[in-house]
Amino acid sequence: MSVSRISRTRYAAVGLVLATAGALALPAGTAVAAPAADSTTGPLLSYVVNTKANHGQVQKVEKAVTSLGGTVVYSYEQIGVVIARSNDTKFAEKLRLAKGVDSVGASRTKGITAADSQKAEVADAPTAAPAPGQEPYEANQWDMRMIGVDKAHKISLGSRNVTVGVLDSGIDATHEDLAANVDASQSVSCIDGGKPNTDWKAWQPGPDGDHGTHVAGTIAAAKNGKGIVGIAPNVKLAAVKVVDNGGFIYPEYAICGFVWAGEHQFKVTNNSYYVDPWMFNCPNDKDQAAISDAVRKAVAFSQRKGVLNVAAAGNENIDLAHKTTDVSSPDDTTPGTRPVTNDCLSLPTELPGVIAVSSVGVKGDKAYYSSYGKGVVTVAAPGGDRRFQIPDTPDKNGRILSTIPGGKYGYMQGTSMASPHATGVLALLASTFPWASPEELTEMLTSQAESHPCPTGAFSPGGTGEWKATCEGGENDNGFYGAGIINAEKAVQWWR
Repeated sequence: MSVSRISRTRYAAVGLVLATAGALALPAGTAVAAPAADSTTGPLLSYVVNTKANHGQVQKVEKAVTSLGGTVVYSYEQIGVVIARSNDTKFAEKLRLAKGVDSVGASRTKGITAADSQKAEVADAPTAAPAPGQEPYEANQWDMRMIGVDKAHKISLGSRNVTVGVLDSGIDATHEDLAANVDASQSVSCIDGGKPNTDWKAWQPGPDGDHGTHVAGTIAAAKNGKGIVGIAPNVKLAAVKVVDNGGFIYPEYAICGFVWAGEHQFKVTNNSYYVDPWMFNCPNDKDQAAISDAVRKAVAFSQRKGVLNVAAAGNENIDLAHKTTDVSSPDDTTPGTRPVTNDCLSLPTELPGVIAVSSVGVKGDKAYYSSYGKGVVTVAAPGGDRRFQIPDTPDKNGRILSTIPGGKYGYMQGTSMASPHATGVLALLASTFPWASPEELTEMLTSQAESHPCPTGAFSPGGTGEWKATCEGGENDNGFYGAGIINAEKAVQWWR
C-alpha cells in the first residue's frame, strides 16, 4: 500500500501478450457475442465473473469463457465467482451477453506486471537486558503497553483453538518468534491467479515481503524469551498469501483468501491492504462494480462461516465518509485523477461487518497519515507516528516494532500496523469467550475501547496544513477513533 496498503516503487513492467484466439461458438442458450473480426488482441488480463452460486450455473459460465477463447483459472462455486483470463480486449463486453452472467470485470489494467513491496527498518540489538519476565525487545514495544497487553497477559495468552488468518504477503514460518504458532496445514498462497496453492514455499514471503511477517508478530509473536511478544502469543496463525511479489493485491487473490478463511473457519482475519488496482471501486463502472460484487460475496461467505474480518482504514489521510477525489487509481498502470462519491468503496475496509481500524501514535492522537471517517472507522489502535508522536523508549522510534523475515526485527508504521493490534485483541477475546459470534466479538471490542474525543480546534499536525483533517462525532463515536482506542486488558475482562 502506498502507505495505505503496501508501499511500492514501480520498475520495468511488461505485459504478457498472446496470439489472437480464434472465434468459437458460445454454448447453446447463450447470447450471441460480437463476431471474431471485432476481436482485438491486447495484454493478458484477469477477470472476475459473477453468476449464481450453484454447480450447473458455474459450469455454463465456464463454457462461455472457453467459447470466447478465454481460460478458466479457478471457480469458486461456493459464491458463484469464476476467475478467468483473456487477451481479447472485448472479452468482458462479449461475456456480459452470456446467459447466467451477472457481471464481468477486468481485475487489473495492465497484464501481469510487478514492483516491490514495503521494507522494514531493521532494529538494532537491545541495548539493555530485559526486565524479569520480559522479552529482549519488549521495552521498545510502547504499543503493547499503551493498550494494556502486559496486564491482559496475566489473564490470557490466547488459546490454541483460535486460528487467525493473516491475509498478506506471507509469513516467515522459520522465524524464532513465529515458528511455534504458524499452522502450515491451514496456510495457502492465493497469488497463482487466485487459485489456492498449499505448497509450503508458495506461502512464504518473497524477497521484499516483510509486511506479512511484521503483521503476524504483532498478533501472535510467542512469549518465549526471544525478541518481542505478540498480543495473543498462544493462538495459531495461518499465512494466506494474497500479495504478489510486485506488492499487488488483485481481487482474485482476495477472493481466494476470504473463501479459504471461510472454508477453514478462522476466528479472525487481518487485512492490511486495499484491493488493487482501484483505491475505490465505483458502481457506475462495470469492471469495478463486478469487482465489488465478487469481493463482497467472498467476504459474506467467510462471515457466514463465522469469520470476523479486520481491515486497515488506509494511509492517505482521506475522510472515507466524505469522498471526493481519487488520485491513486489505477495503481498498476498510470494513476489519474477522478471524482468519487461515497458509493465508491475501499475493499474490503468498507464492506458490511468488517472492522475498520484507524491509526494512532504514542500520544493516542490520530496518526498524521491515517484515513478516517464517521460511520466507517470502528476503532483505533497503535500504528505509529514517527513524525509527531515520539515515545519515551530506548529506541525513541515512533513506529511499531515487530518480526520480519530472516529471524530479524524491524520497524514499520501505518494503518497496516494498527489493524493487527485490533486483530490480536479479538483473538484474545475469541480465546476467552469461545462461544461468541463475530457480532458479539465486535460488541466486546467496541464496548471496552477507551473513548477518545475529537481534538479541539483544527487537526493539523506540523501546522502546515499538509495533514489537516476534520473529525466529526462525539466522544464515544467519531471519525478519527470510532468507538475509541482498543484496550486488551479491559477486553479480556469483558464480563466484569
